[in-house]
Amino acid sequence: MSLCLDNSERRDHPRRLVSMLKNIKHLTGMDRAIAYTIMGRSWSAMAGIVTVLLIARFLTPNEQGYYYTFSSLVALQIIFELGFSFVVLQLAAHERAQLTFLPDGRVEGNPVAHARLASVLQMSVRWYSIAGLLMAAVLLPAGIHFFGVHQPAGLVVVWRLPWCLLVVAAMLAFQIDPVFSFLEGCGYITQVAHRRLIQAVLGSLLAWAALITHHGLYSPAMVILGQVLVGLVYLFFAHVGRLLKDLLFYPAGENHVGWWREIWPFQWRIAISWLCGYVIYSMFNPVLFAYQGPVAAGRMGMSLAIAGALAAVAVAWMSTKASPFGNMIAHGDIAALDKLFFRTLWQSTILLTAGAIAFLAALLIGSRLVPRFAMRLLPPWAFALLLLTTIINHIIFSEALYLRAHKREPFLVNSVIVAILVGGATFPLAKFWGENAVVVGYFFLGGLVGLGAGTYVFVTKRREWHVGRSESIA
Repeated sequence: MSLCLDNSERRDHPRRLVSMLKNIKHLTGMDRAIAYTIMGRSWSAMAGIVTVLLIARFLTPNEQGYYYTFSSLVALQIIFELGFSFVVLQLAAHERAQLTFLPDGRVEGNPVAHARLASVLQMSVRWYSIAGLLMAAVLLPAGIHFFGVHQPAGLVVVWRLPWCLLVVAAMLAFQIDPVFSFLEGCGYITQVAHRRLIQAVLGSLLAWAALITHHGLYSPAMVILGQVLVGLVYLFFAHVGRLLKDLLFYPAGENHVGWWREIWPFQWRIAISWLCGYVIYSMFNPVLFAYQGPVAAGRMGMSLAIAGALAAVAVAWMSTKASPFGNMIAHGDIAALDKLFFRTLWQSTILLTAGAIAFLAALLIGSRLVPRFAMRLLPPWAFALLLLTTIINHIIFSEALYLRAHKREPFLVNSVIVAILVGGATFPLAKFWGENAVVVGYFFLGGLVGLGAGTYVFVTKRREWHVGRSESIA
């Protein structure tokens, strides 16, 4: 009798394990796409900490300033991207709702949707090919001029060749990222997340090799080159290669997506919002570099990099839902849309808050044990304020993602106002009071004002667009 009970219990163990895993999956909202994305973002977060330690070990405080200002300046590529990758994702998500993608890469379903999907890919390839060349032609001399003018007297830093290589690498990545966005819109979310994980690993390894061999300013370019190598291998040798090839040469004819009628009314709003995002998030380092020197820019840059790494893990919970959001909207399933959104928002915000508290505690302990490392970051009170602003920005980002999944951009006015406030305040704050004052201005103007205005737009537009279609599930 006892033996029978033991055997029965043994048979129940796998069932209990499966049941427990299902409960965890439901509670956290975890799926394969999120799992790969979280692994990639978690790797990036952990790798970011390793990179920070290597920077503190192998780069001088001045070189650290160049390192992070490199990244801020090359982010100006957003001027040439104009938010088109997000538009591509949403257009593909809406068209694929009427199509079936077979394992061998063939597409079946509504011929009009098939033609429109092909038109989206063809248009994005043309756009990014031209914009990538323009980006390199502008950023290369602009960066050389900026660093040449603001290089402190007597300071010798070899930055020209690393900067040129970084711009070339960014130009190559510029051609690949929109294709990944297109594939995500087509439902290949898990596959793209898997490749992004491999990209993150290879890029980090190449960057660490550059730092350890005392070529640290080449490491930003190495990160991007690693991403390019993995992306090219996937697009040319995986089975999605046939899908992309067939769509590139598929005759869209009269069913092509109209640029001025369908894309531009949405894209110009996204473009302005993303440009405002650059002003809000990426201009701190260049402004501090110009007014306070590379050391102050380095402290701000390293602190922003850590906060961004923590946020990237939480954003994965929400960003992987961009394509499903668009698909649900295309089918008119607003109840499911709201349920998924609010559950994901709570899950991701709690995760980010826990990570921020844990890292802040580690910083407070580390500042006593390794004061040399702590000197490379903002003081603890300013860093805590930066982390709080990061949590607020995650909520704003999530609200914007939900509304933009409707192929509309109601955050335009908010983005412009917040960008003007933050951008206008950053210059005098950086010039007269330094990086700590910049963080305070960022919290009040970019965080609190942005959250109030963004939540008002979110609540208002959600009620306006969905009135009578679903009950509130908030």
